[in-house]
Amino acid sequence: MQIIMLGASLQQNGGIATVENLILKHLPTEIKIQHITTHDEGSILHRTIVFTMAVAKFLGQLFTQKIDAIHIHISDGGSLVRKAILVILAWPFGKPVIMHAHGAEFHVTYQKLPQWLQKVFAAIFRHCQGFIVLSETWEKYYIDNLGLNKKQVFVLPNPTELPTQIPHRENSSPVSLVFCGRVGERKGAFDLITAFAQLPEAQKKYAQLILAGDGEIEKARQLTSQFNIAEQVTFLGWINSQQRDEILSAADVFILPSYNEGLPMAILEAMGWGLPIIATPVGGIPELVITNQNGLIVTPGNIQELSDAIALLIKNQQLRLKLGNVARQTVEPYDITNYCDRLVDIYRSLSQFNQI
Repeated sequence: MQIIMLGASLQQNGGIATVENLILKHLPTEIKIQHITTHDEGSILHRTIVFTMAVAKFLGQLFTQKIDAIHIHISDGGSLVRKAILVILAWPFGKPVIMHAHGAEFHVTYQKLPQWLQKVFAAIFRHCQGFIVLSETWEKYYIDNLGLNKKQVFVLPNPTELPTQIPHRENSSPVSLVFCGRVGERKGAFDLITAFAQLPEAQKKYAQLILAGDGEIEKARQLTSQFNIAEQVTFLGWINSQQRDEILSAADVFILPSYNEGLPMAILEAMGWGLPIIATPVGGIPELVITNQNGLIVTPGNIQELSDAIALLIKNQQLRLKLGNVARQTVEPYDITNYCDRLVDIYRSLSQFNQI
């Protein structure tokens, strides 16, 4: 099969590029993917040039090559406009279009649009032969708000590459608490720093907090200085996959107190390393993280609740290890091999819609 895949630059930071790279690395050889970058970080001019070149390459391939399906990754914000244009351009060629929704704040962007524009986007997306979502929660959202047909929606949670061995974590000192993601308000990084500062001294002195990711790092540093915890908090900036694995293998607890999410790659990766998770019930997270089974769920923005959950896992090693072991078991079905099998099934099931 010949597939055109359109999405973020493969060198870009973030979950979409991670998923794209995993797909390209692990799909069976009989599936030939031609990836086209539709978005890259940079100035408005740079982004405009990237998208214009993507459109030209996309049309060139549709005119000159035998294509079986078109796989489009969509986020939120300006991604809605870019991907709607691509869907419209694909219509005359009669190829099945699969929209793959990743945006943690798609609903926020969509609700801000004028009602007439909401209807335009909904109509465009309803004409896609397939619509991949990350969780049943998101499936319900897209069906209820965009009027998608349940038959065109496929729930395909994000994948992960599972490490073959996970470390023994008995008697960790200090207890290593890790956050991976963009440092800012949406992922709850400032809440996490505040919650760490509010820990009882008996727990705080036995813990260290590590934040890996770019974003509003200077603001976060100022917060640690304000709370007098700068010596116990480390900012790594953005890290590559090898560095990420080193951090997670040495960690004891993974924390992501987000306000909005799709299905975070960071949580899947942390669970693969056998880490207990502290997270919030947003996006697809509640379908993955279950309180007192493989982690602890806290209310978004509730600093005291977050601090209490952190304190509990610092002082209770037995609970940490138990939750972490179950977390690893929970995430095993999300292995990239299983994911690729499902994705190939979707490609093949939609090839019947190929009209040319």
